[in-house]
Amino acid sequence: MEHALLPFVILTLLLDLRPAESLDPACRNTCGSLAVKYPFGTGYGCGSPRFHPYVTCVHGQDRDELVLATHTGTYPVTSISYTTSTLIISPPCMSTCTSMKPSPNLGLDWSGPFELGSSTFVLLDCNPPTTSLTVKGSPICDPSSSNLCALMYACPAVLTLGLPPFSPTNTCCVYSPANFDSKGELNLQALGCSGYAPVASLGDNPTDPTRWEYGVELKYTQGAFDRNHMDTKCPTCENTGGVCGYGSPSLAFVCVCGAGYNTSTDCNIYNQAEGITGSSASFPSRMNRWSNLSYSGLVLIAAACSMNQSLRRLFFQVGINP
Repeated sequence: MEHALLPFVILTLLLDLRPAESLDPACRNTCGSLAVKYPFGTGYGCGSPRFHPYVTCVHGQDRDELVLATHTGTYPVTSISYTTSTLIISPPCMSTCTSMKPSPNLGLDWSGPFELGSSTFVLLDCNPPTTSLTVKGSPICDPSSSNLCALMYACPAVLTLGLPPFSPTNTCCVYSPANFDSKGELNLQALGCSGYAPVASLGDNPTDPTRWEYGVELKYTQGAFDRNHMDTKCPTCENTGGVCGYGSPSLAFVCVCGAGYNTSTDCNIYNQAEGITGSSASFPSRMNRWSNLSYSGLVLIAAACSMNQSLRRLFFQVGINP
């Protein structure tokens, strides 16, 4: 009797293996509101191996966020310009006209592909006189931009640093063009300053610090590995709906299509198989997978029935009645 139930057991197991909805690919071309393109990636195996684990997509409860990680902290990436090879980060403890606070050191890893861009650092609540501040033996304060200090010290938020409104500007320093010390850091403790306001752009309102663009601009550079993939492989992959990545351990180029299916070139074959021009469906299609699964199930049931009859004949031959 038990053997007679075998085909039905197999059928039940096959029905339980219904094709699931396709999952998002491991590598994505967006993170939060930002478009993520090569050389950046949303995680391991995505983008360029030179940029991971420095830049990755962090999945939060409310939203995803692209972040840059260095030896001094983790910083949200607020914008990326792929034409100028720059990005802007917003350190959580930076100061602005509406919010000033003591700040820890800011730094970049020497081994990473990033360097400071054209941001201006307004150093706040420093030990006077700021004319004595130096980095690598060179004075850092730009006296021609001291008006930025006066504008920042007119912001009511200076009270949170223990300064009165319209404080003397001899405790403020406009560090531009900025550079890091020998440790790759903006060492506020060594400079004797409490905080910093990084200004990425004054925009069209150079006298209104409430409307400045705050953040640290960074430049990124691509090595030979990146240039090879960018010039020869990655554009084709992205133009066919794929996301550029790499495989381990050889770090060979990979074009990630849909549902985790990868190729070494582009997603054209994937798209043709799906009958689409994008990479949102699974491969093979769910209907094709279900058809294949159903056919395989019928074959297995037929085999089980045949095996069942063979077993019954064998049992009768040896004198056993199943």
